[in-house]
Order: sequence, then C-alpha cells, then structure tokens
Amino acid sequence: MKIIILGAGQVGSTAAFQLARQEANEVTIVDHNATVLRDLQDRLDVRTVVGHAAYPATLERAGAADADMIIALTSSDEVNMVACSVAHTLFHIGTKIARVRSAEYIATPNLFSPEAIPVDMRISPEQLVAQHIQQLIHYPGSFQVLDFADGRVRLVGVRARRDGLLVNQRIRNLKTHIPNVEVRIAAVYRAGQSVPTDGETLIRENDEVFFIAGRNDIRTVMAEMRKLEPPVRRVVIAGGGNIGLRLASALEQTNNVKVIERDRERAQRISERLAKAIVLHGDAADEELLLEENIDTADVFVAVTNADEANILSAMLAKQLGCKKVMALINRPVYAEMVETGRIDVAISPQQITIGSLLALARRGDMVKVHSLRRGRAEAIEAIAHGNAENSRVVGRTVEQVVLPPGTTMNVIVREDKVMEAHHDTLIRTDDHIIMFLTDRRQVDQVARLFQLPGRFR
Repeated sequence: MKIIILGAGQVGSTAAFQLARQEANEVTIVDHNATVLRDLQDRLDVRTVVGHAAYPATLERAGAADADMIIALTSSDEVNMVACSVAHTLFHIGTKIARVRSAEYIATPNLFSPEAIPVDMRISPEQLVAQHIQQLIHYPGSFQVLDFADGRVRLVGVRARRDGLLVNQRIRNLKTHIPNVEVRIAAVYRAGQSVPTDGETLIRENDEVFFIAGRNDIRTVMAEMRKLEPPVRRVVIAGGGNIGLRLASALEQTNNVKVIERDRERAQRISERLAKAIVLHGDAADEELLLEENIDTADVFVAVTNADEANILSAMLAKQLGCKKVMALINRPVYAEMVETGRIDVAISPQQITIGSLLALARRGDMVKVHSLRRGRAEAIEAIAHGNAENSRVVGRTVEQVVLPPGTTMNVIVREDKVMEAHHDTLIRTDDHIIMFLTDRRQVDQVARLFQLPGRFR
C-alpha cells in the first residue's frame, strides 16, 4: 500500500516505523523540518519530502497521484483538514485520516463528510490517552485495559500478586473457580519473556497476565490474579493541558479531583471550565505543595505535562511521599521501559495508544481494532470473518483447523450479542468477530491474509 504521512513528530515517526519497517508499506513522509526527515530516512526505508503539508505541489511531489492513503498528523488541525481536502479534491485519495485535537471541530455536526471536510477518520491522541487513563483508574490494579466489540469485551493486563486465588495454580483451575464466566488467558509474560499458555501453565507471582472477558466479568477475573483494590476516590493530575483538562472533566463527577498547573493563566482558564475539580497553581514536583495537598492520602497521581522528565520526577516524588499508585505520560520509549522497573506503576505511551487506530485501517483483511502492546512488540487484534467455506480461510473451519503463525492465538469469538471462548472445536461462522493475541507482531501480515477474500486484496 502507498501511504503518505504528513508530520514527522512523535506520532508521525511511530506511524512511519510501524507502517514502513514492520508492515512493508511504501511510505512517504512530509515535513517542513529537513533535519528530522534526514534522521528518519537514515533509520527507515521511506521517502521524504520537505514542504508545507497542505500545499498541492508538496502532495504531488509526495506521490499523491497514486497514493492509497494519507495520514495527516501535523501539529495543526487546520493544516491536517486542508491537506485531506486537497488530497480528496485534486488527487482522489481513497482513505484520509487526520489528527484533530480541537473539541470545537470534533463537536460540530456534519463538519466531516465527503461534501464538507473529507476526513474518513479523525484521531485525537489527547482524547485517546485520556480515555486510556480513565480505564486504568476504573479498574485499579490493571496496567492495560482495551476495548473490543464495541466495549462488550475487554482485554486487561494485570500483574499477579501473592494474594491472587489463581497464583501458584494452573490455568485450567480458572474454570473451577469461576465456572460461569467466559474468560481466556491470552498471554503470560514472566521476567519480560512470553510464556506458552495452555491449561497446564502455572501462574506465578509477578507474572504479567493478559486476559479477555466480557465487560461485566472483568473484576471477577481480576480477583483471581490479585486482591481487588478499593475503588479510586482521590485523583491528583499534574498538568492542565489538553490531556489533563479532558481527564479532569471526565473524572470530576465521580472522583475527588485536583489539577496542578504551573502556568497561572492556564490554571485560571481551566478552573473556569471545570465544575467540581480543584485547580492549583504550582509545580507538581514541589514537595511542599504535594505535602500540603495530602498526597499520601491520594489514590492515584497522574503526570501528563508535555515534558517527560517533569512527569517522571513528579510521579516518583508522589510515590515516595505515599501516593498509592502513580502514572506518568512518557513519549520516549527508552524512558518508559526504564521507569516501569522502578517507582512508577504505569508508563503511558501516547504513540502506542494512537497507533492502533491507524493500523486497523492500513491492514489487509477486515480488522476493526488493533491494539499495540508491550511497546509495540505484541498486538491484540479484532477481525471480522467474511465469506463462506469455499472462499474463506477461516469461515466453516474450527479454530484448530485454522493455520495460525507461531505466537498467535484465537481467544474469544463475539457472535451477535454472545461472547464465547474460542475452543479448539469452535466452528467459525461468517460475521464472527474474532479477537486474537500475537506475542510476535512480525506475524501480523500472515494473520491479516487469513481474513482476506479473493478479489478483495489491496
């Protein structure tokens, strides 16, 4: 597939890495910064074009005339929207994705359509990150919560603790403990390495366990891995930017929320937009301020400023002062890997949260959800089975008859409103939503081909 990416920032660079190096697409990156583009070209097998992302001449030089997809990820909503309009009007590019952050645009009805602003899919990394953090707060003890099948099924990552009912027992005992719950252990990681999972696999203390279950059964399954934590009441948010404001607005109706913002004018503005949350002007890495605000009684501290170092330091300080759980927004992958082994409970990567939305559109076959896991080394996928026994590689076959690449498991099938565990003898039907886990994301192209039909290759 020929893909043009506009913008070589953090999200654009991550998208280029995934789509070019790991997805084998023909990628061209457009940016006004020649130095950044030279660095990307040294690391990736991509074309680069220096220029304004929305100019027709720039898009023409980027190969828009025969491109299949354009992904506009510059820092300007307006540039992204105009670029998609130019791509649609002059070059008839089939799929147009734009980063749109402003709530004013997103909330305006009928703004995005082929007759108005022709954007097929809008991405707001800030909104996606805020929703991701909300899920982690809603399920205390989890480090990853992902939705599938329109929220009916969730994949949850938890660390097994000594007080968990299934710890030091085999996975097959899960059915004995909770016999009426459809649940599948999708993957287990021990000391950073994937452990083969079957009924005989032993769950050990500190294992990272990923399981898939219906939305209403999540807490029941979590209790098998660790003692359930009480609901989160008090939340302190460091940073009143787009993410901090969205998060505070979403949580203030159900939680006691405080926001710490360094910029006085910004603090004043967001205090006027929030109904119940308390907004404090100050530095979240100020020990005296945190002590004054009783950080030791807070359930969660979330650092979401635009500086990785500030997020790391303030989160570590909050943990040291007695906060129960701390999270930090970290853009640089090397930082994220380092801090999760120390005092910070959850490192949040905006790029990994955002990239799944892009990958679902760029893949062969009918993939409706793609979630990147473990810093991009693993994936969880939701695909729809189409066709019949004659023209499909999956429809009309049992799970064990489908030839999956190594490290890939079919975990759950959603059929109409029914959530079913994918047993070896489960027959796959057309329109089934199949949720799979890949411990090695290099196999994703083989998985995607399973869900292609003749004549629908792209």
